Amino acid sequence: MARTGSATLDEQLCFALYTASRAMTSRYRPILDSMGLTYPQYLVMLLLWERGDTPVTAIGHAVQLETGTLSPLLKRLEAMGLVTRTRKVDDERSVVVSLTPAGRALKSRTAAVQAEIKEASGLTLEELKELRGTLQELTKRLRGVGN
Repeated sequence: MARTGSATLDEQLCFALYTASRAMTSRYRPILDSMGLTYPQYLVMLLLWERGDTPVTAIGHAVQLETGTLSPLLKRLEAMGLVTRTRKVDDERSVVVSLTPAGRALKSRTAAVQAEIKEASGLTLEELKELRGTLQELTKRLRGVGN
């Protein structure tokens, strides 16, 4: 019988992406533990450090988390004193997330986090940029964006 596609687990692109993702988040875990953050919380903090005050819906869209996952995450960040959540006066359905001074201060540790992850990857800056671009393009294609 002729083989028409990759049959083994190790030949599957999806498995390679899955294991790479797990390895990446596992590598982040001890670093982020020292900051008191989970990986998804770190992603939200990165976004807030980049954009400043941001509506919850925009955070969810940017970090690709559903409301049911994002709301408890934001409540935990607020309980930790890193963010505040405020309803907009002109639209009470909209909640804006802002960094507290403690949340802003945590940003100073991100350069060390990123340097450690880059070193652990063993990739050059150019290789990292190329890989990120390839993965971003794959994501767009799989979602049907631009097709």
